[in-house]
Amino acid sequence: MPAKRPSSPAYPARPATRQLCRVGEEYRRDFEELRGDGIRAAILNRTVIQCAAASAAICVLNRYLPVSLLLGWTVLLATTLICILKLERGLEANRRRRVPRLFRPYIIASGLNVCTWSTLVWMVAEVGNLELQVQLWAVSAFLIAASGMLLPGSPSFSILLAGTLSALHIATFLASGQFGMGATAIAFALLSAAGIVQSGRRYRTAKRALAVLQENEEVVSLLLREFEDSDADWLWEIDTTRRVRSASRRFAYALAREPQEAEGQYFLALLAGEGKNPVAVHASLIDLAERLNRRESFSDLLVQVTIGDTPRWWELSGTPKTDEYGRFAGFRGVGSDVTAARLSSEKIAYLARYDTLTGLPNRLMLTEVLGKALEQARERGTTCAFLMIDLDRFKTVNDTLGHQVGDQLLAHVSERLRGQMIENQTCCRLGGDEFAVVIDNVGDAADVAITAQRIIDELSQPYGIEPHMLFVGASVGSALGPRDGANGETLMRSADLALYRAKDAGGNAHFTYEPSLHAVAEERRQLEAALRTALQANEFELEYQPVVDAQHERIVGLEALLRWNNAQHGLVSPSKFVPVAEDTRLVIPIGEWVLRKACLEAIRWPDAVRIAVNVSGEQLLDPNFSAVIVRALSDSGLTPQRLEIEVTESIFLRDANLARTALEEIMALGCTVALDDFGTGYSSLGYLRELHFSTIKVDRSFVQGAAVGNSECLAIIRAVVAMANSLGISTTAEGVETIAELDVARSLGCNKIQGFYFGYPMPASDALELFDSRLSSTG
Repeated sequence: MPAKRPSSPAYPARPATRQLCRVGEEYRRDFEELRGDGIRAAILNRTVIQCAAASAAICVLNRYLPVSLLLGWTVLLATTLICILKLERGLEANRRRRVPRLFRPYIIASGLNVCTWSTLVWMVAEVGNLELQVQLWAVSAFLIAASGMLLPGSPSFSILLAGTLSALHIATFLASGQFGMGATAIAFALLSAAGIVQSGRRYRTAKRALAVLQENEEVVSLLLREFEDSDADWLWEIDTTRRVRSASRRFAYALAREPQEAEGQYFLALLAGEGKNPVAVHASLIDLAERLNRRESFSDLLVQVTIGDTPRWWELSGTPKTDEYGRFAGFRGVGSDVTAARLSSEKIAYLARYDTLTGLPNRLMLTEVLGKALEQARERGTTCAFLMIDLDRFKTVNDTLGHQVGDQLLAHVSERLRGQMIENQTCCRLGGDEFAVVIDNVGDAADVAITAQRIIDELSQPYGIEPHMLFVGASVGSALGPRDGANGETLMRSADLALYRAKDAGGNAHFTYEPSLHAVAEERRQLEAALRTALQANEFELEYQPVVDAQHERIVGLEALLRWNNAQHGLVSPSKFVPVAEDTRLVIPIGEWVLRKACLEAIRWPDAVRIAVNVSGEQLLDPNFSAVIVRALSDSGLTPQRLEIEVTESIFLRDANLARTALEEIMALGCTVALDDFGTGYSSLGYLRELHFSTIKVDRSFVQGAAVGNSECLAIIRAVVAMANSLGISTTAEGVETIAELDVARSLGCNKIQGFYFGYPMPASDALELFDSRLSSTG
């Protein structure tokens, strides 16, 4: 890869005066970019100039000023000079790392140095000796002129020094009536300033030109070195007889030969390999030979060659060459070995069409195979079939034993599927635990049924995955093409509907597509359409189910449950319309209505009673969900501590980090969060530690199992309660319907109880009356 060209210094060819006098960040950048390697020379020049000028000043003033005063001035001057020199050395050592903290002290030290020189002018003015003033002005003139000439990289310092000293001398001359000397000093000051500016401009222009020159030399050097050192490209040349001429070292290296061995050999014979059977020569090499024969130019021609016994891929470009008389003299060109890129592209093409876990064709290749089978069926007047396969109980394996065991199981399933395929059958993996089979030129529906049953029987056999013995089944839905679908998408949809029917029937079964299955899909479509207008039609209502304290049996909260009564469909079960709402994201506005309605109702209850609202993953992961809660609380006046948000473990499956962030925002508002149906899905033990859930709700299946003495259910509830107690989390037993279930939940340590035993879901008016009943009076 070519080296990136460094950017040129961003300075004009002829800088303005104001650019030469700048300080701060711009001066720091100027120092780094322009002074660069001249810092050491500036240190030496500044030392010599200042020492020489100081020696001259002391020689002039030692007869007029006390020795102690001159000694103190010398110490002060030396101190400022040493500070400047140290700071300049520090800037030199750190200029590549950009240390801004060194520049402010550097500017301050420079200013103090100028002030030190200025005190001499003031002291001489106090003496009142005209000759002494002129002599000191001569020393200052030397200092100004020398600084301007020998420190072109520090124009700011030179201008400050010249301006300050010149102004003081001019004022001194004019105050003593020496107008001639004052005019001379003014003229010298103007000329010095002009000289300093001109010197700085020249210095900056020269430095910029040098930087550009060095940059261009570096780029050229890098390009030449990269080309010389790279083995990726080489030059090749052949004569009119196609023999290699002027074989370069890299071309010979690509041929695994020495240059003298390649010289004079037939070009195509070298590429084909020794002892290569002409019949077995790759088509790309034949194409190259034809282009050479036609004497036409070619570019980026991909050719398969044989080096030794190893096939390689080369990319060749060539142009015919002519002699001084315009006659054809052979070919010359460049080439590169692109074997790695070729293999990579082949691997990418393979990965695009095959599943990496199972090695089966994936959905993309399935679409191609199915489309081809449908096209041939239409042309021949025959039938093809499409089978969609879904594993039964696979989710349980993943949830209990982990994804690694699940992946091993999928690999075993794919091997069994592959073993069941015959000549006209192709099996593919659609994704997850879904597979598909395409059957070309099928006899009739009975043959499809036989194949489906054979697949079910084979996949239902036990799987030995150490140290486990696993049992899963398979559900199959099939459709015939082009009868049940004129294109691949329609045929897959028909088979999918048949698969849904097989799953609804309990699994481990095969169902064929029937037109009546579309009625089920149509019902869902109508349900979705009705759901979109349900909010505006005020068809939703909330019912509330009590949650009581396990020990004192007083109401500590109510859970809001959504009900939908539609004019066309009647009372629709939540198990039917909630999945539709989630799939269409209608659950977001519906959930907002539920939150607002529940909070408005809960404000009428006693302060100690909480309202619990179920929230789906779609709501929780919506960016505006926190704002929805804030509005519901604000509009109702309900305190955040009385609102409990209930979520299920499945929220961590989609985007665990986003779900955790959303829950943390809810908790930051002061609301509590309950984990519903714990233990029936995704195991979120890690998030129990990281997030401060207020409640874990034990699923009703465990409670009912424990009531009849199921040891596994008893062990699970004990473990959940113990874990919750150690984390400071309350536990609620769901689905308590009998006194036996209440007793076992209470004996196992559950803090709260919810179920039909204490009350069915009821309208808001009935819920309000509960607080005058026995349950509330016990509190």
